[in-house]
Amino acid sequence: MQRPFTLVKRGLIILLAGCSVAAASPYPSKPINLVVPVAPGGGTDFTARLLADEMSKQLGQPVIVENRPGGAGNVGVNHVAHAAPDGYTLVMPITSFPINATLYKHLPFDTKKDLAPIALAATLPLVLVVNPKVPAQSIQELIALAKKKPATINFANSGVGTTAHLAGELFKKSAGVDIVSVAYKGGGPAVSDLLGGHVEMYFSTPSAVIPHIEAGKLRALAVTSKNRLAELPNVPTLVESGYPDLHITAWFGIFAPAGTPAAIIDRLNEVSNKVLQQQNVREQMAKHSFNAEGNMSPREFGRFLNTEIDRWGGVIRDLKLSVE
Repeated sequence: MQRPFTLVKRGLIILLAGCSVAAASPYPSKPINLVVPVAPGGGTDFTARLLADEMSKQLGQPVIVENRPGGAGNVGVNHVAHAAPDGYTLVMPITSFPINATLYKHLPFDTKKDLAPIALAATLPLVLVVNPKVPAQSIQELIALAKKKPATINFANSGVGTTAHLAGELFKKSAGVDIVSVAYKGGGPAVSDLLGGHVEMYFSTPSAVIPHIEAGKLRALAVTSKNRLAELPNVPTLVESGYPDLHITAWFGIFAPAGTPAAIIDRLNEVSNKVLQQQNVREQMAKHSFNAEGNMSPREFGRFLNTEIDRWGGVIRDLKLSVE
């Protein structure tokens, strides 16, 4: 007859052995959820689905895109910030993510502390476009016109605190001009009113306006990237036009909950960066005027995020913007 102590000891040995096997399970051993904090469609969703498909092939497990819209992207990010830090719940925030860190006064998460940066996926510049009726053929002529007629040029923005809005405010400050911001509920209505001549200018994502530029319905005066766009080779950058602080890029990246093991973060970074170097991925992104990145380590991406938060935070505080 076995003693109770012996039975208990054997039970503990079996339990610990089971834990060891579980701990040694290779990652990933089940599907991964990649949360997109907006409805299907749009740049974030496109980028996430493209990467999810290719990452699934590399990881040997499905990477499933889960749309969790709401709260200017904050609902989905909050879900991931409070998820188990096991590498099975990730998020690709929208481009206003570093802006929201300062704009929203009562976020239920800390942007710098509650998320672990994995990889910078893509960047895209903005294009400064005007209605053809605006008598300016260059950025210099637009600035001269704005200085000659203060508060008569209206610039559309796709919502308070969006990249388009803050780009316009930065331009206003850097060029020393008095132009008026007009807020819209999204980029679609902003472009529509620009085409109709109800506003004079707009900082837009390239894909939303290039067809109108090619059709002669809008005029591009500058781009916010460091280098000219292949699709708009004759349009100068604001940097080369004498405004180096107007190098502005929107971006998409992948994050996990803080506390996710470093080995998992490194594995996901390695796979993400490998996928982003694939020719088919780069070509698909280029069709949407996105630049595939995949050139940062998790630590480098973390530093990039902090720089972006601090930069846009300064602009928001200067403008005294806030959302409760």
